Amino acid sequence: MGKLKSAQCVFLALLVGVFHFAPTTADYGVALDLSLKFFEAQRSGKLPSTQRVKWRGDSALNDGYSQGVDLVGGYYDAGDHVKFGLPMAFSVTLLSWAAVEFRKEITELNQLANTLWAIRWGTDYFMKAHSQPNVLWGQVGDGTSDHYCWMRPEDMTTSRYAYKLDVNHPGSDLVGETAAALAAAAMAFKPYNSSYANLLLVHAKQLFSFADTFRGVYTNSIPSAQPFYSSSGYSDELLWAAAWLYLATNDQYYLKYVVDNAVSLGGTGWAVTEFSWDNKYAGLQVLLTKILLEGKGGAYTSTLKQYQAKADYFACACLQKNDGYNVYRTPGGLLYVHQWNNMQYVSSAAFLLAVYSDYLSAANAELNCPNGIVQPQELLNFSGSQADYILGKNPKAISYLVGYGENYPTHAHHRGASIPSIKVLPTLVGCVQGFELWYYRADGNPNVLDGALVGGPDVNDDYSDDRTNYEEAEPTLTGCAPLIGLFSKLQGAKGIPGSYPTNPPLSHETTPSTPQSKPPAVPYTKPSAAPVEFLHSISNSWTFAGTTYYRHAVIIKNTSQKPITDLKLAIEKLSGPLWGLSPTHEKNIYEFPQWLKVLNPGSQCSFVYIQGGPQAKVSVVSYH
Repeated sequence: MGKLKSAQCVFLALLVGVFHFAPTTADYGVALDLSLKFFEAQRSGKLPSTQRVKWRGDSALNDGYSQGVDLVGGYYDAGDHVKFGLPMAFSVTLLSWAAVEFRKEITELNQLANTLWAIRWGTDYFMKAHSQPNVLWGQVGDGTSDHYCWMRPEDMTTSRYAYKLDVNHPGSDLVGETAAALAAAAMAFKPYNSSYANLLLVHAKQLFSFADTFRGVYTNSIPSAQPFYSSSGYSDELLWAAAWLYLATNDQYYLKYVVDNAVSLGGTGWAVTEFSWDNKYAGLQVLLTKILLEGKGGAYTSTLKQYQAKADYFACACLQKNDGYNVYRTPGGLLYVHQWNNMQYVSSAAFLLAVYSDYLSAANAELNCPNGIVQPQELLNFSGSQADYILGKNPKAISYLVGYGENYPTHAHHRGASIPSIKVLPTLVGCVQGFELWYYRADGNPNVLDGALVGGPDVNDDYSDDRTNYEEAEPTLTGCAPLIGLFSKLQGAKGIPGSYPTNPPLSHETTPSTPQSKPPAVPYTKPSAAPVEFLHSISNSWTFAGTTYYRHAVIIKNTSQKPITDLKLAIEKLSGPLWGLSPTHEKNIYEFPQWLKVLNPGSQCSFVYIQGGPQAKVSVVSYH
């Protein structure tokens, strides 16, 4: 979950005054160890004997079998159990980049084996999914049916249907990103397992040819991915894959490709302020600048300088030195790119700037920004400031990395973490039962989801540790993957080894307890006049298995002159999942989520729901 692009009830209140941070000394070594454990918690398939996250069990052992292909393995995406190919591949690319760029630091921190295993858990899956030269199985599971259920992965009863890309159903973005992941992984493995690295390159080259020859946006071929990971295009992935293949093979064909297609595919045209699973341009531009700074541009130097100009644009924008065209920062200093799971954009930007700092330092070069010259160390310092914010140096004094420090989120929006381990509670927790007994519980998750980077605070640095607030509480692969390189670089820069916990953190709940029966419902009195108005719209639609589904967005606006609390709504004719409101003990009655206390005059919030057919009927039941 956590990819639908909508707003919950989030308000942008102005903050007055200056934040004073308590001094902290971050232990990036501990943070690195925790971050790698998150990838173990997200494993799908048969778990190895070396599995450190003991509350997880084997799951999805028949993926692909009904369709004649072995798709067991890979990673679950976030708090759900779909294996989405595009973000998974991007995550593996960044893990591999970390292993290539910061190999020395990762090795000194004794985390190289864990890092390579995190990469290989993905690459082994990708090679199985690449069952023929022009075939890639791009997704396992359906997001819509998956989000109807709140279940442990070990109990899954939702669809595990697999979706295939081929010459008649192309997906150059997803296929290109997978090629990039395998090429980058080949570089990571080459010093230790050259035969495996060579195998990765065989698949990477075939996938790049497939992506380039049969072009198309993958969500047109896999429409069920549209509401969750809608792609903006494939041009960046084609260039990104070619760049990684050049670095992995030193084949001039791929360097010539990124130069010849620099204009047509936007590599030297797009100046961006975001680096993410959907937009690779900034990463591409930094990667190609490395070639230029090493003096290997040759006849392509002029075009590579154009790539560098765009890399500089991204870096300067993050540092607020881009002549006003900057990335917004919260009052507490956090980069703020998107409302939904903003931390994934923070971690990727901080990682990329740490890499760029290394490239500039190695070449004794500086960053030329419109607002002044920037030394490489300043780039790394800024990356450190974002890492420190993540680890607790922020206005809320909370670590947004689960398991780190004394104060971290205990209600991560994550199915497996929120339900007791199958090893402790062996009985089946059903689809609806999971919602009723565990999703809405006030207690913290019974399993500590070590290393999970939650979505993070809002634009005003405010955060609510609420499992139902999925925009802020859900962790993702794409958010955690950049942390491996970021934390290893920062710990290495300190010149001292990181420390590691000798004992795992205790669970927030040592034994599972079944929630008590619900209290009797309280009757509601309908007010004489509703103080709110509703603006109902359909923001997206898609067709799956012959049924058209609609994503409905409903804005609630306070039209009265007084603050509203305890607003309760009746939502009838609702057949699908709903986010942004909390259910009450009365059937079809919903209220504000716990983290939203008041709706001020003129303010508004929103909720979303998905269903086929007509929209639901929304009405006011009571308010104060």
